[in-house]
Amino acid sequence: MSFTAVEPYGDDIYTEPVGDPDTLSNLGPLGGMAGVWTGTGGADVHPDVDGSEANSFIERYEAQPIDRQTNGPQLFYGLRYHTHIVKPGETETFHDQVGYWLWEPATGAVTLTLGIPRGQVLLAGGTAGADATEFEVTAAVGSEVYGILSNPFLDQMSGP
Repeated sequence: MSFTAVEPYGDDIYTEPVGDPDTLSNLGPLGGMAGVWTGTGGADVHPDVDGSEANSFIERYEAQPIDRQTNGPQLFYGLRYHTHIVKPGETETFHDQVGYWLWEPATGAVTLTLGIPRGQVLLAGGTAGADATEFEVTAAVGSEVYGILSNPFLDQMSGP
């Protein structure tokens, strides 16, 4: 079996790099996201049977450092996050989401993974410099690389 080199890793796809155990110091553009954040002024407008419905919400976002991760020569530093959203004065979950933000210093890649408990997942990617304070990640419905996948009901409802 032969493998084609995947840039910038070269031909050796088995040797793991030595990483720094201090994740917080190696998060690049993700560094400012670490911590626990609460927002009380959220607004959501979504379709309903009568046209649209507007809701306010309170969001709690927690992003905690994880140990460095490797895929052979690929080295990631990252944050595990959880977003929990409720309507003001209520305890029932309005929206819940978990995932990871990953930073790959060797390539400048930023990767977002997320899952929601209604049967939808996303893997999005972009690039940013280590000192960037803004960046963008993108994904496409159905793509096998940086894609969005849904359960059959949600997929059907999203339309063409």
